[in-house]
Amino acid sequence: MKLVEQIKQPILQEMELFESKFREAMATRVPLLNRITHYIVRRKGKQMRPMFVFLVAKMVSNGNFSERTYRGASLIELIHTGSLVHDDVVDESNKRRGFFSINALWKNKIAVLVGDYLFSKSLLLSIDNDDFDLLKLISVSLKDMTEGELLQIEKARKLNITEDVYFEIIRQKTATLIAACCGIGAASVGSDKEEIEKMRLFGELIGIAFQIKDDLFDYTDAKIGKPTGIDIKEQKMTLPLIYVLNNCSEKEKKWLINSVKNHNKDKKRVQEVIAFVKENGGIEYTITKMQEYQSKALEILEKYPKSIYKNSLLMMVNYVIERKI
Repeated sequence: MKLVEQIKQPILQEMELFESKFREAMATRVPLLNRITHYIVRRKGKQMRPMFVFLVAKMVSNGNFSERTYRGASLIELIHTGSLVHDDVVDESNKRRGFFSINALWKNKIAVLVGDYLFSKSLLLSIDNDDFDLLKLISVSLKDMTEGELLQIEKARKLNITEDVYFEIIRQKTATLIAACCGIGAASVGSDKEEIEKMRLFGELIGIAFQIKDDLFDYTDAKIGKPTGIDIKEQKMTLPLIYVLNNCSEKEKKWLINSVKNHNKDKKRVQEVIAFVKENGGIEYTITKMQEYQSKALEILEKYPKSIYKNSLLMMVNYVIERKI
């Protein structure tokens, strides 16, 4: 059995029911929109985010569950899906998980409107059910995601990114949504503020480790669904590169910045940059940082009693940094 299937085992029924509830949450009277949302639902990924919502809710409440938990998971998935649709427009990307993106099939104008529709559906889902606590958690996440994206764009122009700024960008861009999943999971079953915050922090730590792992894929030879060096080609400042930039000579730093800024489409030069980063400890340092965040996340889980849900979350934390894609 694949690890993701093992993780999902204790919440299999809930995940199946969630899929039908999520389809309902996306329903509309506009035929074009229905066609597009049907296409989105059909090409779903691993659904890690709803899994976090359900597993945290079950762990903190000794297996209890409520309709609010399903709404919380739908809320997350609507926001996540809307942000991916918008991301593909921003990145001018024609593929997503091996399928054509919405903007590739229906053009940018429709893709932007579909993303807006998904965001508005998430707001209404919360407001119609008076889930204002869940709405607050997801609204903070949405604000963070936008700020993180803009901060990255601003810093990429100058390539003057420090490690502190890098961690702020990935906290906002990637980790904030996983933090919201875990916070909403706890809030949906009536946890107190302290526990909600603890679970939110747990999600944030995993989210940061997840993004650091993504950075490492740029320097791997494995077949992971995207070409090696793609982040360098897109002038994205990843942790291995930032570490080496801050720990090499002035001459080497100039060469690296010039390579990323002006020669990022030159395959040979990109491979030289990758080799330089590997030779100068960028990979080892990045793995150490990733493991630090993993350990902090595991520390939070340690304090909870044994359960099948806690086991699945432990597997999830390990999966995040051991995954091959």
